[in-house]
Amino acid sequence: MKAVIFGINGQDGFYLNRLLTKKNIEIIGIGRKDAILINDFISVADLIKREQPDYIFHLAAKSTTQHAALFENHETISTGTLNILEAVYRHSPHTRVFISGSGLQFKNENKPIKETDEFEGRDVYSIARIQSVYAARYYRSLGIKVYVGYFFNHDSPLRNEQHLTKKISESAKRIAKGIDEQLIIGDINVIKEYTFAGDIVAGVLQLIYQEDIFEANISSGLGYSIKNWLDECFSLVGLNWEKYVGNNPNYMSPYQKLVSDPTIIKSIGWQPFISFKELAKMMMNE
Repeated sequence: MKAVIFGINGQDGFYLNRLLTKKNIEIIGIGRKDAILINDFISVADLIKREQPDYIFHLAAKSTTQHAALFENHETISTGTLNILEAVYRHSPHTRVFISGSGLQFKNENKPIKETDEFEGRDVYSIARIQSVYAARYYRSLGIKVYVGYFFNHDSPLRNEQHLTKKISESAKRIAKGIDEQLIIGDINVIKEYTFAGDIVAGVLQLIYQEDIFEANISSGLGYSIKNWLDECFSLVGLNWEKYVGNNPNYMSPYQKLVSDPTIIKSIGWQPFISFKELAKMMMNE
């Protein structure tokens, strides 16, 4: 069997590659610097026509809601999705396609988000994600087996410090080594999920292997505050975070709570194995 992973260089691509390799599935990995660009239909179509993959995973994206990423996110997420699905439709209709979505594309009323909740395009990232889901639904109506998994916050040691979870864990380790540092962050009461990326990609496979459910939150549904994460990381090195963390009053979080209702994905047998505390230990001990 053969799989194409668009976005193989990201944390999700890394763990998915490792999981599929264990299953003896041949991997064709497409990263940001590869010659085959996801926003070029001819390149994508040639690849899919030639390789006839059993699976395609579209994980490529720039994980930011900043307006400056407008065109990059549109080309990678929206145009990339259309290019993949049209190429599959024309040249490899047996291929199963997974498209990653996000909890950020839903209207957020500070309660657990369901797959059936209303979409809301609050930023350029959400707009691109919403368009890709509608494209997936259209091609599904044409007979293509295309799945959408909505991701909520998930982490691993592979994150960089642009992500707050990693920023906190790395800062705690540096301070514990004696480096004089103050960590400045926004509202520490914001609640989100902290799920291990390796568990998330296992959920991706759980979804794409079956034929009854085509859209699902792949998420734990367990919410923790940023303060909880600070407590966990700094306590692992014997420090009180309050001595080293300051507040940035100019930063406003786009949400106060971003958690999911994972009932559907759990109904097909998936659940995360790495706990909040275990994730903190993993990121502090890397």
